[in-house]
Amino acid sequence: MTQLQEIFSARSWLFAPGDSEKKMQKATASDADVVLIDLEDAVTEAEKPRAREMVATFLKTQADDSSRLWVRINPLRGPHALTDLAAVMPGRPGGIMLPKSRGPEDLIELDHYLLAFEAVNGIAAGSTRVFPLITETAEGMFTTGSYAGAPRLTAMTWGAEDLADALGASDNKNPDGSYGFTYELARSLCLCGAAAAGVAAIDTIHGDFRDLEGLRQRATQCRRAGFRGMLAIHPAQVDVINEAFTPTEAEIAEAWEIVKLFAAKPGVGAIGYKGGMLDRPHLARAQALLRLAGQT
Repeated sequence: MTQLQEIFSARSWLFAPGDSEKKMQKATASDADVVLIDLEDAVTEAEKPRAREMVATFLKTQADDSSRLWVRINPLRGPHALTDLAAVMPGRPGGIMLPKSRGPEDLIELDHYLLAFEAVNGIAAGSTRVFPLITETAEGMFTTGSYAGAPRLTAMTWGAEDLADALGASDNKNPDGSYGFTYELARSLCLCGAAAAGVAAIDTIHGDFRDLEGLRQRATQCRRAGFRGMLAIHPAQVDVINEAFTPTEAEIAEAWEIVKLFAAKPGVGAIGYKGGMLDRPHLARAQALLRLAGQT
């Protein structure tokens, strides 16, 4: 099994349907940190063969930028996953998004397949990253904390729509538009699972792509909660997400202030600051923010 050691950082993960060259081009031209070319939910059963061919061709025409182009294949427990991989791996995608992951055993199985496809296509062994959707099945909800050490694991995200289908729910939202308890639980389990595995947690989509202010509020709140990026379904969402997941100058300045306070008094566990007290967890959070901002 192959384990990527460095922490991967990306704020915006933009989906593009694999059966539309126009939308793949538009997504690639955006400022999204990662483009997720979709062979799963965005493509009907009848169109999957044609979409595979289109994605394979598109990846080859984008060879200079292919590390930024990832592909969401179909679930491992289905008829399409291996065919998807056979089609797209010659184009050297930067990573594979795995839907409906049931647990780390799915990443182990996928690792075996990817090692073979990398060898056949002259790709460095273990270099293709994996990004699982970990809450789309009922079974997956119980394994969210067990991904530590899973091969190729780069980041983790969650999904509410497929989970609702798996549970037989008629809706996953409350009357006010917020997610119901089970789906907020899925979000929290993703956040905790990613922290346990030492990778970035990525929040799910904001379905109304015209509601940019709502997206901004949610993305800002999610970043404060510990998420490090967010899925997007439209290029208009990318700039909002990138901004929300980039620390502000004021946050960076305050973080440096806290770091310098503790550096000046290395033997002290708690320090007075702006009428309150700071202890070592505050220092750790300040250091984490500076790492996120690329300033350490």
